Amino acid sequence: MSEIQDAVRERYAAKALQMVQPGVTGALGVACSLSDVDLITRRAEWRAIDAAALIGRREASGTVTSTYRNSPGTLAELARLVAAEQVCCGTSRWELHREGDEVRVTVDASSGTCCEDDCCGTSYSTDELASVGIDGTSSLGCGNPMLLADLRPGERVLDLGSGAGLDVLLAARRVGPEGHAYGVDMTDEMLAVARGNQAKAAVANATFLKGAIEAIPLPDAAVDVVISNCVINLAADKRAVLREAHRVLRPGGRFAVADMVALAELPAEVKRSLDQWAGCVAGTISIDEYTAALQDAGFKAIDVEVTREVHLEGVDGAIASAYIRARKEVIGSPVARRT
Repeated sequence: MSEIQDAVRERYAAKALQMVQPGVTGALGVACSLSDVDLITRRAEWRAIDAAALIGRREASGTVTSTYRNSPGTLAELARLVAAEQVCCGTSRWELHREGDEVRVTVDASSGTCCEDDCCGTSYSTDELASVGIDGTSSLGCGNPMLLADLRPGERVLDLGSGAGLDVLLAARRVGPEGHAYGVDMTDEMLAVARGNQAKAAVANATFLKGAIEAIPLPDAAVDVVISNCVINLAADKRAVLREAHRVLRPGGRFAVADMVALAELPAEVKRSLDQWAGCVAGTISIDEYTAALQDAGFKAIDVEVTREVHLEGVDGAIASAYIRARKEVIGSPVARRT
C-alpha cells in the first residue's frame, strides 16, 4: 500500500471511529445567516479544515470540542471560521483556544446546530435519508450521485469508496429487490459502520466488499451503473480506477460520480502534502485530465458539470466539486460508432 493510500486509510478509519463513538457529533453546524451559495462554500471550508488538521471531536457536558493540529495556516483559518460562526442565529458561543501543538474549537452543542433543516440541508432529501435511517452527516462526499445515476428497478450498482454506506443503501432502495447494490471500501472500520447501517436499515439487497478501487473485487461486466462520491480524487492512480470502472460495467453501462476537480493548478507543496491529499485537495486533477483519463479507459459520452467552486484560505489555485457522467459503449451499435 502506498504512502498516499496509508494516509487516506488512516484518515477515513478515524472518521469511522468518530461515527460510532458515543457522544461524538462528527460534524458541526454552520452559520445560518448565509445565502445558499455562501452556505455551501462555508460548509466546504469546514470540511476542508477538518480533513486537513482535525485530530478528534468529542461532546461532553453540552460542549462540543474539536481538536486540530496547530500550524500558522490552520490557526488563521480556524480564527476566520470561528469569527464567522459567532453570528450563527445570534446565539452562538464559539471559542478558539491555542494550546501548544494543538488548537481547540469549542461550542455549545445547542448553538452549534442552530440551523433548521430548511436552512442547512444536505444534498440529500429528508425522504431519502429517512428511507435508510441515516443522518446526512455520515456522507463524506461532495454531492449526491443519486441525482445523476437514474437508477432503475432490477439494476446492479457499484459504489467506489462506499464509506458509511449511505449511497449504497439509497441505491439498493431504488433498484428494488430484483436489483443489487455493492460498495467497495479499503478500511475495515468503515465497512463495519456500513454493515451496521445496513442492518439498522434492514436492506437485504446490498453487499459491502473490502478492496481497493484500483482493483475492484468483481468480475467483468458485473454492474449496470458505477457511482462514487468524492473518492476517485483520493486515488494515486486514477487511470487504474477508471479502467477498473470500465471493466466491471456491462456494455451500455453508466458512470455517474461526484468528485473534486482542479480549476487552477495547485502549488507543488500542496500536491506533496499527504494531509491535503487525504482531505480531497491535493489529489484533484483538471477537467481536461479527467476527461482524457475517461477516454483512455474507453468511456464515451463524457460530461463534466462543475457544481461549486472552492477557494482554500492561504492556498493558491482553485478546486471545485463536479458531477461527472460517462457511458461504456455498446460494441457495434450505431450510437457507439458516432461517439
